[in-house]
Amino acid sequence: MGTRAEKLTWTRNDALVAVGAAAVDLTGFAFDTQFEDAPLGVTAAFFVVASALALLARRRHPVLTLAAVLLLGAVANLTAPVSPHFGLTPAVGLYSVAVACRPAVLLFAALATAPVVSLGQGGLPFDSGPAVLANTGATLLVVATGLLVKRWQRETEANRILLADRAVAEERRRIARELHDIVAHHITTMQLMAGGARANLAHDPDAAREALVTLEASGRMALGEMRQLLDVLRAGEEPESAPPAPQPGAGDLERIVTESRLAGMDTEFTVSGPARPLPPTVGLTVFRVVQEALTNARKHAGNAPARVRLTYRPDEVTVEVCDEGPGEGAGRRTPPRPPRRGGYGLIGMRERVALHGGTLEAAPRQAGGFRVAARLPAPAEHPEHAEHPERSEHPEHPERPRREEPRR
Repeated sequence: MGTRAEKLTWTRNDALVAVGAAAVDLTGFAFDTQFEDAPLGVTAAFFVVASALALLARRRHPVLTLAAVLLLGAVANLTAPVSPHFGLTPAVGLYSVAVACRPAVLLFAALATAPVVSLGQGGLPFDSGPAVLANTGATLLVVATGLLVKRWQRETEANRILLADRAVAEERRRIARELHDIVAHHITTMQLMAGGARANLAHDPDAAREALVTLEASGRMALGEMRQLLDVLRAGEEPESAPPAPQPGAGDLERIVTESRLAGMDTEFTVSGPARPLPPTVGLTVFRVVQEALTNARKHAGNAPARVRLTYRPDEVTVEVCDEGPGEGAGRRTPPRPPRRGGYGLIGMRERVALHGGTLEAAPRQAGGFRVAARLPAPAEHPEHAEHPERSEHPEHPERPRREEPRR
């Protein structure tokens, strides 16, 4: 059983508008008929009030409301001698159509309003002179007002949505700053406590134990506060149907190279320098750069050979992906392909690499084909931030240098 509010099709404001329109039109009819030496009859007054009461449904059914208003108003005009006029009731009905309906519907309603309102005004049954002219002008004025109000409402709604989005973005930036402050504070405290525990472990076990207790409490507090902020950031997201898979890293490059070969592209993969574990975010960036570069190569270079070279240096890691597809080199019979500029893939790669303070080069090769090269800082003196070996399909990378011969 629905509530009383659900059963009602009109609001208190609609009732006030209907009563006001009825009062204004009744007053106008009364004065008009007095000038014609014919008092307002009960029948005409009934149809005037009924026409105004039809406005109660103007929000849900504006077109039907306007039709009822015009029909009842025409009957009222025909039952009482009145001079040309445009009542408040048809003005409100037409305005509701202008605000709520499509232009085609509004045009049909406007074309029907002026002649129907003019029925019985200034003569019986229809006077095509002053009544039609005056009512046509009034119709155009009401339509113009409704269209202006409709435009204003749309702009107001768009501004409201824009302000809401801006407020959400500002709140997310504030939460990000808070998250940064939490991480910076607690991680600094944990680092100091860990250093103190290590320094006092041999000659002062009690001080080391106290530092470890503080370290544990700080870590627990940091995790709790970060979970609260992340829950706010993820509010409204749909729950994940399955647990997320481990993020890939540099140790997973062999897999995407194999997929590239299976796709028909002859891909060579080499590793240079002493391989070592990389920070998880750096390893993920290396993986995504190679993945995107090989995807672009398959799109633009067809089955032309490609090379992937991963190089470990003392303070950085570089990855280079080259293909030998159509290009600008001499002797190429295939037309040069357009340079891959402005694509979202390259933009995403640049953002990932720049996030770690690295550089990315992506340009056609002079000898033909395309080259993507990324250089990422990766100091070797922080093994505690390295990728987890169990996340890699090839854990032999961190243990010994390996150079893989090209597979054709």
